[in-house]
This record gives sequence, structure tokens and C-alpha cells, in this order.
Amino acid sequence: MSAVRAVCEAARARIPVPVRRLLRHELRAGASLARWALRRPPHGVGAGELAAGYTGPQTAMMYGLVFVALVETVALSFLIPWPAVHRVVLVLDVYGVLLMLAMHAACVTRPHVVRRDGSLRIRYGALFDLVVPPEAVASARVDRRYPQGRLVTLSGDGVLDLIVGSQTTVTLELTRPLPFTRPLGARAEARTVRFHADDPRTLVAALRQPAPP
Repeated sequence: MSAVRAVCEAARARIPVPVRRLLRHELRAGASLARWALRRPPHGVGAGELAAGYTGPQTAMMYGLVFVALVETVALSFLIPWPAVHRVVLVLDVYGVLLMLAMHAACVTRPHVVRRDGSLRIRYGALFDLVVPPEAVASARVDRRYPQGRLVTLSGDGVLDLIVGSQTTVTLELTRPLPFTRPLGARAEARTVRFHADDPRTLVAALRQPAPP
């Protein structure tokens, strides 16, 4: 065990944090693909807790990308005359298709969660995970917006946008700045969180209900 621990510590010291986090994201996405294929219950959702999906705006685009990748794989099998090169390209294409499916599966199997204690877990697959305690929520409202930017975008005034399909549907005002971790490991703070839920009214209503004693 000590030898394995020493190897892990040496690898941790040599491999940059963003690379380690990307590898961790891919492993979790792969596990999510298996969970999705086996129809297991959503990850991290307990009894009596609300699971709120958010994949609606991206599902058609994701399957479209998978279809295009499959067509490209078939086309290249006829266009590339060198067997060795064809095998390498085939492996890369299959890996790319599996990775896209795994990323989507991670989003499906890791929904947002309104917990029994009134806290809210905001997620995007294996890339983003933020727990908002109930005392940090000042207000929650349905608020459809179409912000510009990447998946995780933080403005100068502390507004965090978790964008799915170029939109957000819920705005969460906080009572205090809340720290969060970006997908590649950088830390920041948000005063307002805007994110997407397929059924924002149900999520907001669940947040407004008092936590059971």
C-alpha cells in the first residue's frame, strides 16, 4: 500500500491539476454511461428529494453530433486507403462517440437535487457540482435568459451563469458570496447563480417549501 501511495503522490505532483481533473471527469462520465445503460437510479438523489433534469436544450444537438461522427467514421473507412491509419482513426472516432455519449449520460444521471434539508445541489454532469445551503438562498425565481459565454461564466459583479443550450431558466439570489470550483479546478465566488432546469417552476416551488423538521 505504501508503494502504491508513493506512486499516486508522485503522479499527483507531476500531473497538472487541470489534467487530473479532466481525467477524473472522463472516468466519472464513463461510470455515468454504465449507470445510464443499466437504468440505475440518478446519482446522489435520496428518498423524498427532488431530481431536476436539465438536458432538454442539448439532447437533440448531442444526438446530432453523435450521428455526424458516425457518418464521418463510415466515410473515412472508404476514403483512407492505408489500413494502419484507418485503424488509428477508427479508434479515435469510436472514442469520441463514446465520450460524447458519456458526457450526455453524466448530465442525465446527475440532475440538480433539492434535498430534504432545503439545500440545492446544482450540477452539470461530472464537470460542475455546487451545493447551496438553505440559509444562503435569499430568493429563487423562474427567469428565462439567453446569456452568452461558456458553460460556466462568471461576470464581474459575481453573477454565475451555468449555461445549457445557450439558456438559463432559474435565478438564485444568495445571502452571501458562495465559493465554487470551476471544471478545471480554479476557485471563485458567486453572489447570484443562474442555471437551467427543464421544469423550473417545480424546482423553484420545492425550494420555497420549508424544510421538514
